[in-house]
Amino acid sequence: MTLRLYNTLTRTKEVFTPLDPKNVRMYVCGPTVYDFAHIGNARPAIVFDVLFRLLRHLYGESHVTYVRNITDVDDKINARALRDYPGVPLNEAIRKVTETTYQQYQTDTLALGCLPPTQQPRATEHIAGMIEMISTLIKRGHAYAAGGEVLFDVGSMPDYGRLSGRKLDEQVAGARVAVEAHKKNPADFVLWKLSSPEEPGWDSPWGRGRPGWHIECSVMSKAHLGEVFDIHGGGLDLIFPHHENEIAQSRCASGQHVMANYWMHNGFLQVEGQKMSKSLGNFTTIADVLKDWPGEVARFNMLRTHYRQPIDWTFASLKDSENTLRTWQDSTAGVSPSAVDEVFLNALSDDLNTHGAFTRLHQINTAEGVSALKASLMLMGFKLDTAHKTAPAPSVDRDVVVRLIEDRLVARHTKNWAESDRIRDQLAAMDIAIKDNKDGTTTWEAKR
Repeated sequence: MTLRLYNTLTRTKEVFTPLDPKNVRMYVCGPTVYDFAHIGNARPAIVFDVLFRLLRHLYGESHVTYVRNITDVDDKINARALRDYPGVPLNEAIRKVTETTYQQYQTDTLALGCLPPTQQPRATEHIAGMIEMISTLIKRGHAYAAGGEVLFDVGSMPDYGRLSGRKLDEQVAGARVAVEAHKKNPADFVLWKLSSPEEPGWDSPWGRGRPGWHIECSVMSKAHLGEVFDIHGGGLDLIFPHHENEIAQSRCASGQHVMANYWMHNGFLQVEGQKMSKSLGNFTTIADVLKDWPGEVARFNMLRTHYRQPIDWTFASLKDSENTLRTWQDSTAGVSPSAVDEVFLNALSDDLNTHGAFTRLHQINTAEGVSALKASLMLMGFKLDTAHKTAPAPSVDRDVVVRLIEDRLVARHTKNWAESDRIRDQLAAMDIAIKDNKDGTTTWEAKR
């Protein structure tokens, strides 16, 4: 079976040839856990889970390593840590902020039928590696310290911009590139920035500070997959600047010609024909979707559209997905799976052509083909045992709930009503019902 993948770096569909067939390596950018993941975040999780499953089928389960990182240091996280946990040591406050959203993301992706990645490194666990890589970039003439920051010198890399197709001289200062006097080039980006006493930070040769976003993934991918690996994936919005800058840092630090051989990007998602945004009132978290739809329905609905194409998330499409899964569930009930259908596998191996794969599954939904139908659906992560059921309830971490309730009581006693309301909404999103009692205590229960 030949696997072909569209490579954003070359803008062509290529035959996939792993560096080592006994150690196929893939890295995918995961969430920044300052808030609950939205349905757009579900798309790369599902798409690259399908690829993970396909690689395991083709090369063997023990021969594929899938790394999906967790970004748990970020200015939005820092601001929330300062707001929510005054007086708590700053780096501990970061962990408190991110723990609830991290656990919710694990619950969400599990409900969507995603296998746990082989590794899920946290950025805060790799600070030493980031400092080491930044030091290497400085020594090799690719980075410099200025204005309280360490910056990558994009002018030091002749082919910077290859992934996105952006030429350095086309990045006009004052347009999308910040104009800052301490930069050699307006496109130079931050590797390390100093932290104020009120901000979380780590000691470094350049002062107490924190990493820039891009350096995090360069270091985590190197730590778990090596300097060069097979596949790097993520959303289309990450091509520039994030993935472009990852390539720059990694290549200039290692001296290699590539960071990853294949770059894959899933398309954007909109809701009922509109861009998803809180201002439009159509911002939808994965947890919200799972309250109304089984995880397998959401998974199927996401895969009906080819991963590189934009997708319109609608009630009508979800209903249609539910009906299709119900039909297949009825057909395969009590049937033992056989071998995966070859035509289906060929379609899936053609750059994850899920639309073509599902078309084939409709064709083999016959008395003679249901065993292959079941095997093929199982390969894509469908168990066909939840299409009629309510979405699985997120697991409840009692310690997290108790801490949030305690924090809310403190906010109420200090008349910080905005903070009290925020925590109440957070608990509601976790399906936790709270009751304020006359004696000043608060009791709670899980709704499901």
